Amino acid sequence: MDWLSALLFEDGIAHTILIFSFVIFSGLIFGKVKIFGISLGATFVLFMGILVGHFGFSVNHEISDFIKDFGLILFIYSIGLQVGPGFFSSFKKGGITLNLFAGGIVLLGVIVTVAFYYILNGRVSMPMLVGIMSGAVTNTPGLGAAQEALRQAHEAGQITEIPQIALGYAVAYPLAVVGIILSIILMRVFFKINLKSEADELETEDESLQEQPERLTIKFTNKAIAGKTLHEIKQMVGRKFIISRMMRDDEFSIPQSDTLLQIGDILLVVSSAADAEPIMAFLGEMAEMNWKASEQHLVSRRIVITRSEINGKTLGSLRLRTIYGVNITRVNRSGIDLLGATNLTLQVGDRVMVVGEIDAINKVEKLLGNALKKLNEPPIITIFVGIFLGILFGSIPFYFPGMPMPVKLGLAGGPLIVAILIGRFGYKFKLITYTTLSANLMIREIGITLFLASVGLASGGKFVETVFNGNGLLWIGIGIAITMIPLLIMGFIARKFSKVNYYTLMGLMAGSTTDPPALAYSNSVAVNDQPAVAYSTVYPLTMFLRVLAAQILILLFV
Repeated sequence: MDWLSALLFEDGIAHTILIFSFVIFSGLIFGKVKIFGISLGATFVLFMGILVGHFGFSVNHEISDFIKDFGLILFIYSIGLQVGPGFFSSFKKGGITLNLFAGGIVLLGVIVTVAFYYILNGRVSMPMLVGIMSGAVTNTPGLGAAQEALRQAHEAGQITEIPQIALGYAVAYPLAVVGIILSIILMRVFFKINLKSEADELETEDESLQEQPERLTIKFTNKAIAGKTLHEIKQMVGRKFIISRMMRDDEFSIPQSDTLLQIGDILLVVSSAADAEPIMAFLGEMAEMNWKASEQHLVSRRIVITRSEINGKTLGSLRLRTIYGVNITRVNRSGIDLLGATNLTLQVGDRVMVVGEIDAINKVEKLLGNALKKLNEPPIITIFVGIFLGILFGSIPFYFPGMPMPVKLGLAGGPLIVAILIGRFGYKFKLITYTTLSANLMIREIGITLFLASVGLASGGKFVETVFNGNGLLWIGIGIAITMIPLLIMGFIARKFSKVNYYTLMGLMAGSTTDPPALAYSNSVAVNDQPAVAYSTVYPLTMFLRVLAAQILILLFV
């Protein structure tokens, strides 16, 4: 049995992989167990790592550090790549207000953390408070960013050893999940919220539907513009719309830019709901038409863009209507329908609705790709180009007055910012940024489990002693305060003064703490998808601010 003893207790590649594999698979299994309807998911890998480390199982320090950092990079980068396309658009319309509240929650959390540092007169060090803060808002990237900042400080000679701030994270995390959900419930109780009334209010005010493409059947009756080309009429109307099909003299066709419209033409128009009424008033009157009859001559088909040559080109530049005589009426991107305007930039993974004759559509299909197998291939080049640039960017020193050392975004902040930018603008440089949801989740879960297992194994030896014989109870109290005080204050302001709908408020509170269990609870209560919409609106900015705040606190107070 010497071979087994060597495998379990002696450093080596096989020993390291064995320990990591056990910690990860057992942590994921126990992470599925629900207590009062709440499960910790992948986060339980951290606690399994602590348990294994407590019983004396360890791995080579240098190998563990490499696995931890590489796992963090994969996790952060996959998040940035996913949220990148919606990061800047999240600031539009009502998203500005929600992001301001989310930013306020992050800022209040930092203020509460700093306040505890001075109230306790340094009894708990700032690095440990940052670890507690990251656990109190269930934000693992913040923990990784703080550890990266501590490593930089250690290399610069500012600190003699790197504190195990993951202990504070692990102590604060479990009750943080409960505290976030409890804060959401307290908002409902305090304001005596009626869920049905909130749902009815959302149905009345739902602005999101205003942007969805709508189909209209219009009889052209405007004599003032009869005989003009479709291109000229579009310029006169001043609204974005597409005439998908047209019937004239019982014959169906697809109008071109130079098609002359005549009185009595029946038009199938696609536009946003907000523009539907003025377009109707300008062109004519509503009509009844069974467009299924047109399918004998014209068909519509969803085609997926898979050719990299199309990535980054505008719809108008392809001249599909002129060359092939087809119309693209809608483009579905990440589950959202967009109007097929000529200035819309196409990306790999877009699903376009093409209307035209079958032969023409077959030619367009060859042009755009529609090879679904290609979408299953993850963009490995883009991933490693992004990681390469992210590490370079994260290593650039930024000097600020009053700071003892330059600020570096490090292995957490650099890849996050680069991934967001590539996710949004990568197509301009011919980079394929599309990944299937399953591929993105696979990369993300591998990264976070490697990171958490490394942190847990490194912290396990001191965990029990610190929690039960040290400041464990104090850390728990600090964590609960950091969790609930910002949420309750900003939640009260959002509801009392801005009249934020409760379903939106639930998503805001869950998203500002980047907490999936709180979102799951909100979705179980809601009768609509508004919590998920609000969560995704504030998530990108919140994630960025959490990572940045953790590093700044370390650099300011170490």
